[in-house]
Amino acid sequence: MSVHLFGIRHHGPGCARSLAQALQALQPDCILIEGPPEADELIGFAADPAIKPPVALLVYVPATPQRAVFYPFAEFSPEWQAMRYATANGVPVRFCDLPQAHRLAEPEAAAPAADQSTAGQSESDSESGSGTDQLHQDPLQWLANAAGFSDTDTWWDHLVEQRSDSLDLFAAIAEMMTTVRTDIAAPPDLREQQREAWMRNAIRLAEKQGHQRIAVVCGAYHVPALATMPSAKSDNDLLKGLPKVKLAATWTPWSYGRLAFRSGYGAGVSAPGWYHHMWGHPAQASLYWLTDVAILLRKHDLDASSASIIEAVRLADTLAAMRERPRAGLGELQEAVRAVFCYDSDTPLRLIHDALLINDRLGEVPQGVPTLPLPQDVQTQQKRLRLPVKADHSQLELDLRQPAHLEKSVLLHRLALLGVDWGRAERVSGKSGTFHEWWRLAWEPEYAIRLIEANVWGGTVEAAATGKAVSQANEASTLPELTALIEQVLLADLPQAVDLLMQRIQEVGALTPDVGFMLAALPPLASVMRYGSVRGTDTSAIGQVVDGLVTRACIALPFGVLGMADEPAAELVRQLIAADRAIRLIQEEALLDAWFGALDQVAGNELSHSLISGRCARILSEQGHWDQERTARALALRCSHASAPLASGNWLEGFLQGSAALLLHNDSLWSLVNNWINRLDPDSFVELLPLLRRTFGAFEAPERRQLSERAGSAGGTLVITASAGSVDEARARLVLPVLGMILGGSAALSTPETSHVA
Repeated sequence: MSVHLFGIRHHGPGCARSLAQALQALQPDCILIEGPPEADELIGFAADPAIKPPVALLVYVPATPQRAVFYPFAEFSPEWQAMRYATANGVPVRFCDLPQAHRLAEPEAAAPAADQSTAGQSESDSESGSGTDQLHQDPLQWLANAAGFSDTDTWWDHLVEQRSDSLDLFAAIAEMMTTVRTDIAAPPDLREQQREAWMRNAIRLAEKQGHQRIAVVCGAYHVPALATMPSAKSDNDLLKGLPKVKLAATWTPWSYGRLAFRSGYGAGVSAPGWYHHMWGHPAQASLYWLTDVAILLRKHDLDASSASIIEAVRLADTLAAMRERPRAGLGELQEAVRAVFCYDSDTPLRLIHDALLINDRLGEVPQGVPTLPLPQDVQTQQKRLRLPVKADHSQLELDLRQPAHLEKSVLLHRLALLGVDWGRAERVSGKSGTFHEWWRLAWEPEYAIRLIEANVWGGTVEAAATGKAVSQANEASTLPELTALIEQVLLADLPQAVDLLMQRIQEVGALTPDVGFMLAALPPLASVMRYGSVRGTDTSAIGQVVDGLVTRACIALPFGVLGMADEPAAELVRQLIAADRAIRLIQEEALLDAWFGALDQVAGNELSHSLISGRCARILSEQGHWDQERTARALALRCSHASAPLASGNWLEGFLQGSAALLLHNDSLWSLVNNWINRLDPDSFVELLPLLRRTFGAFEAPERRQLSERAGSAGGTLVITASAGSVDEARARLVLPVLGMILGGSAALSTPETSHVA
């Protein structure tokens, strides 16, 4: 009876290849793998050709699915190769780590554990101990430095992962880790001691069951603790009184991006895409990887020839020889790529890093994997609608007049309602139309947890989305929340939730005194009314709600803007602009008449906040409800000496905000604004300057340039006259270039008596 310990790095092609060779030579009759015992029944799926790494074991608490842990595996993960060997050869295999039933039962485990797989904890612990001394904190870094490497990852890569034929590798790893744990590293904490005690008990059980050749595949850090077996009593004492909770487990797709260090995964690797090449082409990984670099650059219209590939291979090999390394590693390849392909530019390197070093490869899981009804329904619909699941971003254009495209849109909207943002709707420049949607798709591994969480609402996507929408409707307390939700519900085609939502909108709307809430509630409803025909939505009930909301808003608006502070007024202006667009989108004369009448009351009332009053005047003028004469009278009144300069400035900001077209094309308005500014005393001008700068600075550059040119032309010059004393023209001229840059035009002085600033 013998126990063989194989200390590995959790995602290392060299370890995986050496382990596969060692298992073939050993022919074990039992294999124990560091991992969650709750997933023992899922190991058999490793032999299914339909499962394609990277994948992950998801272990979670059914009552609170956000309490979960992922155990990721790539094809080059040693544990995955051990599972494949065991299932292919009929060898008994099981996981031997401390069950997650004990760890997730603890209070601190209540936070989501995505990307923090305990399968990788041993390595992260071995690289960052718990002591205060730097040597004890990171002993492997010390060993890497002693070997002439700047970081642990590169050192381990050259020491272990680039070796493809060493059966003595694991003895060397065991000797090294024994020295590290005995002489350098800080002692393991209680949790690590409990994990190792459980692993030793698993070995004792395998021996008791009569197995003669037991292979134990575990993190290299644990090998010394498993090589020396203390008494069973001492291990059992460590495991006494551990809490426990009921768990479930399943397989879920994973991605190379989530195997990388940058994702926050403790046992991650720096370049999973490179490791994928090392696993698939161990003898010529450099050549294949550089060929992929050339293909990638060509796809993006960058120069990359066969001669460049040959030159890069030679340069990488030369660098490796100069550094006395047996073969070129990732560092040498990156330097060669930078010199040969990128011409010392960082931009192509970023492209190569994301596409080839990280690589957003996404795994696949077969339909037969046990899971909950909702994730199964999602997989079924993805397959039926031919929506492939990918980790990298892809574009999807939908024509809603086609039934199949409409079904895809409905699925994406329903998943978004459930918090699974697989697709994000986008606006495409130069493309518009009510019958088209553009989506950006990217699947994230944590969506598996969100689907499990959403399973409480229903067993199908439609049922779950309806259940969640009803719950949100009952919890919502403001009109904007409810109207935004009704838009989501209608886009997701959830008719069973519509009636309750309409009832809630009626109830909350009748009790809402805040005119801002009423205005903010209109845009989503107007969008549904205007474009509902695209999806065949019945908008009659929504029309009644909109009529009531607009009527109440028109009544409340003239009184709601009286005595308002500046900050709430600025927010109300944004809501008013959006509501104006919404009401005009509906295109109902009765509503437009009531709306313009309310705006007229606000604009004509001197007690209204000047910012809001100015915006109302702007809308009335643009929509032809006020003629130019009426607009000019309002501007003259608001910019007269009888009005406080700050109030006049606020009115102008509201009136001009967003576009300078009125000033550019209306001579009377230009003259009024120009004369008002010229008549300001110096103190008032200084007080208003930030407000005016903010207003004019928001215009587009061409508009600012036209304003500057008009100000500098004859009859349109802004004149600043010295109120007392003489003007130092030499000093005054110094500011003109700066003003010209700000305004986008030229500036000049005209006469000694006055300064004309363009």
